[in-house]
Amino acid sequence: MRKKVTVVGAGNVGATTAQRIFELGYADVVLTDVIPDLPQGKALDILESGPLVGSDAKIVGSNGYDETAGSDLVIVTAGVPRKPGMSRDDLVLTNLKIVSSIIGEVVRFSPHSIILMVTNPLDAMTQAALELSRFPRSRLFGMAGVLDTARFRTFIAQELNVSVEEVQAYVLGGHGDTMVPLVHTTTVAGVPITDLLEGEKIDRIVQRTRDGGGEIVKLLKAGSAYYAPSAAIVEMAESILLDRKRILPGCSYLEGEYGIRGLCVGVPVKLGAKGVEQVIEVKLSHEEMAALQKSAAAVKELVELMHRSEVAKAS
Repeated sequence: MRKKVTVVGAGNVGATTAQRIFELGYADVVLTDVIPDLPQGKALDILESGPLVGSDAKIVGSNGYDETAGSDLVIVTAGVPRKPGMSRDDLVLTNLKIVSSIIGEVVRFSPHSIILMVTNPLDAMTQAALELSRFPRSRLFGMAGVLDTARFRTFIAQELNVSVEEVQAYVLGGHGDTMVPLVHTTTVAGVPITDLLEGEKIDRIVQRTRDGGGEIVKLLKAGSAYYAPSAAIVEMAESILLDRKRILPGCSYLEGEYGIRGLCVGVPVKLGAKGVEQVIEVKLSHEEMAALQKSAAAVKELVELMHRSEVAKAS
């Protein structure tokens, strides 16, 4: 019997994620969105590709959550992108309302599911969803580090003209300006990156990685990345659905690891059938630890903003 995956949000990221999972063939998919007929149309289009890609999986679209009942994995991509003139605080509070409504329905219809958050700002929305769902940290976490790491590896491979498969790296911390590429553990075919590239070139690659999403937004003029984000989501989903025990950077609630407590921050985690089965603590340099603490502080600011808004609303 195939696993059941729900993708919430039928925009570019959500629809492309649904397509990728359907094409793999080992999970049935429900694509849900509030826009009438949009998820139904996209799901039917994807379903009709089955004979061409060799997939017998099922996919349906929905404007509600009845069809999602009993999902093994729920991937939340719904939310508004940051628009011109919109502050970071505005984005947090707008998407907090959206995430709050979604999580309530997911918990109602799929109380034993694993939830993978993708909505931005990722770290804050993961924290909000965890608090709203009251799920254990093993069953609710976020995707960002896999994408950031893929960008980092891409840029290194381009610079050295080697296969991306030869580049091993991690990007930790928050999904934004304070992310932390771990330069001292980055290798190419086992050779430290610091032996292959000058410090100035490494710094340039690190900065391009931090600006990766913005670079694509600038080029597209309207919209944001979705091919690489959807591939990153599926890498995490595969490790869960197939119990592969991959060690990947994920936004997980920390309980003292890396000296951080009570916050969802990007760190290496082991992903299997039970979700986050272990938070992996890697040895960081003094500079990297300081950068991770700075990144956590930025996440904490957004979380405190959310909490203040909730208190204000309650009063």
